[in-house]
Amino acid sequence: MSAVFNQPSLARRIAPIFQGFDGFLAFAVLLLAFAGLLTMYSSGYDHGSRFVDHGRNMLLAGFIMFVVAQVPPQRLMMFAVPLYAAGVALLIAVALFGITKKGAQRWINIGVVIQPSEILKIAMPLMLAWWFQRREGQLRPLDFVVATVLLAVPVGLIMKQPDLGTSLLVLAAGLAVIFFAGLPWKLIVPPVVIGAIAVTLIVSFESKLCTDGVDWRVLHDYQKQRVCTLLDPSKDPLGKGFHIIQGMIAIGSGGVGGKGFMQGTQTHLEFIPERTTDFIFAAYSEEFGLVGNLALISAFILLIFRGLAIATSASTLFSRLLAGAVTMIFFTYAFVNMGMVSGILPVVGVPLPFISYGGTAMVTLGLGLGILMSIARARKLAQN
Repeated sequence: MSAVFNQPSLARRIAPIFQGFDGFLAFAVLLLAFAGLLTMYSSGYDHGSRFVDHGRNMLLAGFIMFVVAQVPPQRLMMFAVPLYAAGVALLIAVALFGITKKGAQRWINIGVVIQPSEILKIAMPLMLAWWFQRREGQLRPLDFVVATVLLAVPVGLIMKQPDLGTSLLVLAAGLAVIFFAGLPWKLIVPPVVIGAIAVTLIVSFESKLCTDGVDWRVLHDYQKQRVCTLLDPSKDPLGKGFHIIQGMIAIGSGGVGGKGFMQGTQTHLEFIPERTTDFIFAAYSEEFGLVGNLALISAFILLIFRGLAIATSASTLFSRLLAGAVTMIFFTYAFVNMGMVSGILPVVGVPLPFISYGGTAMVTLGLGLGILMSIARARKLAQN
């Protein structure tokens, strides 16, 4: 008498791999990916192979997200110290014998040319989350001092390259972990007040501070020029102020409903500089208008709120801090990019997540999404 065993279907065999994936987070990412492909086709169809490469980068980010999502948060914690140490060591190597391009020393050749500062976007929150997990239940003021030092070392090395955009992202990720770990308000308020006073003074005395020959000391000359250009782009409309002016013109000309897909004159007549990378938001705004902007911002809000929800429901301190910091990376990316294109923040090299062209940034986004999926998956599997 022979026994018959029913072989499970392919769908049933694959299902456990996707079990626990967060549907709301995936939906927000799909919306942003669709917007990115649509905008890249319009702004980059005549720009070489940008559209095809952008699609390939998205697939790579999706694959990385899927792989990282399979790794439990406890395993992710094991990579914190080695990844941070390797990142800092590579930053020191860059400072000593890195490759210089366009006046910035940001790359190093280790068989392949890499930009080590990108590693710290993920390594920094991993390291600080690991540190506060070790100190859980016995936090002292000294622990926050150690965390600040761990943050200051890579941020200082990245700023020295110089790379203001990446240093801001690493700083934001690190500060998010420190804040979520329970940093007292009495230590938060003074820097915020000092920053507000500094901004007020710069705006008030812009005419004197932005004259030639005035040394700001804490900033490089190009960084000073970016701040001064933000305050008054009309001083050099065909030079340093060109980016901001054209970005604001494109956003304003889009109106409420936009000019229509592939109908943006500022974009296709090449008035918008870097229309497939840093200033792609201006191209998007011109073609889809205020309605499109609200839809895009809503997708980012869904992504950020879902990330914070994953953080609050995580089962360990490490997972909560890491998920919160990764979510704030997405917020910083979007806020800084939209702010600089709109003329409310200085121009820095920060792409718009899923919309701007860029392979390295897309890999970082894939890693971040994979971490959020991993934490959400671990919680759901534990509940089941």
